[in-house]
Amino acid sequence: MKNIILFYFTWRSMARWKGVESFGPKSYTWKGTEKNRQARFLGYMTTKVYICDDEEGMLRFLRKTVADWGYAVEVHSSAPSLLAALAKDDDEGGALLLDIKMPEMDGIQVLERARTLRPDLGVIMMTGYGTIESAVEAIKIGAFDYLTKPFPEERLRTALHRCLEREELLAENRALKKELQKRSEPTPIIFRSDAFREVFDLAQRVAKSDVSVLVLGESGTGKELIAGAIHTSSDRANQRFLAINCAALTETLLESQLFGHVKGAFTGAAQTQKGLLEEAHGGTLFLDEVGELSPVLQVKLLRVLQEGEFIPVGATRPKRVDVRFVAATNRRLDEEVANGNFREDLYYRLNVFSLHLPPLRERPEDIEPLVEHLLARAASRIGRPVQGVSQAAFRALRTYHWPGNVRELQNVIERGVILARNGQIAAEDLPLEVSRQAGRSAAPVGGDPVSLADAERVQIERILRRTEWNKSQTSRILGITRRTLDRKIQEYDLSPADGGQ
Repeated sequence: MKNIILFYFTWRSMARWKGVESFGPKSYTWKGTEKNRQARFLGYMTTKVYICDDEEGMLRFLRKTVADWGYAVEVHSSAPSLLAALAKDDDEGGALLLDIKMPEMDGIQVLERARTLRPDLGVIMMTGYGTIESAVEAIKIGAFDYLTKPFPEERLRTALHRCLEREELLAENRALKKELQKRSEPTPIIFRSDAFREVFDLAQRVAKSDVSVLVLGESGTGKELIAGAIHTSSDRANQRFLAINCAALTETLLESQLFGHVKGAFTGAAQTQKGLLEEAHGGTLFLDEVGELSPVLQVKLLRVLQEGEFIPVGATRPKRVDVRFVAATNRRLDEEVANGNFREDLYYRLNVFSLHLPPLRERPEDIEPLVEHLLARAASRIGRPVQGVSQAAFRALRTYHWPGNVRELQNVIERGVILARNGQIAAEDLPLEVSRQAGRSAAPVGGDPVSLADAERVQIERILRRTEWNKSQTSRILGITRRTLDRKIQEYDLSPADGGQ
């Protein structure tokens, strides 16, 4: 322990007295690169402060004073020298102590250039000829503070500390905004199959219009992703995209969430609250599981679609909104209409254009790119260096019927990342109902193991022979589209003459 303490004070003394190298009669620089590396090891001197003043005595005083406070210091006696350093320095944050009166350039001009080169740099102006006008001008341009020489050390220290504290908060705010922006960016839609491409292309085309869209498909097929893609490709992309699950809330709470309420509308309504309809004005509102709406809410929603207005809960005056609706359901709404469970007029208002998302079992070509994407995302989020899937595990993933579609695949991959060893998901890391498919799909054909492509070719050829080359029937049995079947036939060079009928 004594050796550590002795090393610390010896190093600090050397850093203080030997850290200056002369580059001319009035230009000095604090050699902070190696010192900062050592300083970070000791938790000392991590923030850089630039100093620019044409008075040599002031430079020496400021360099020594600021360095004693624990900052890495770089000093310049001229504006060109400072601006050149800022232009090539890739550091972030820090502060600049800048004199206003200098021979080459006025300090205000230097401030403008410095803020352009390094907008993240906090600037404190210094002058021996202070005026209210110059102080106001400096603050308007972006200076944090304005000191009139001579100033006490404590005044400088307080100003520098507050300046760096403010810049640190601004940096954190910028980082937070970037993270929020990143999180708010639409999730990419991963696919390779022709079946999903057809739906995606239709979504892109209908996005340019302003009609309501009804997205149909099983749970977990990506209905909200398609809704988000429609919004992103529409003229409303710069406005908000909001989503609500109509099956997740009670009727009363769902009504309040959609239409908002006024203060005192019901017990607990302590203040007026905007609903999602008002919040989504100018943008897009995605109604997931719209088939679960109660008859009362169906009537209220129909009014919004027809008239573009609604009445908040407890209010008496209607409000007008401009909202584009995208709805989704895994129910057969036409059957619900026939059974009297869903209003026919609302159904036709929502179903101006419909998209049907194919389940994952009908687009096996998408499993490989989806696995790659979900694996990379799960490994990054969970923090485990898992980079691949074994052949046996992939065979199981490829042959499983996926009743929960992509959402189930995502859960399986996350489980695999948690359990994986040696950087790879093995078949035993998959759920039992998925992993047992590996043994079935790996069964040898004709007594010898075959590749996945060979097995696929044999299966397609077998079904084609069984159906006497009826492509529509074959595609239904295989769970793929007719277009995909034609591509596979061409890829594997199959013909009715191969092996006979």
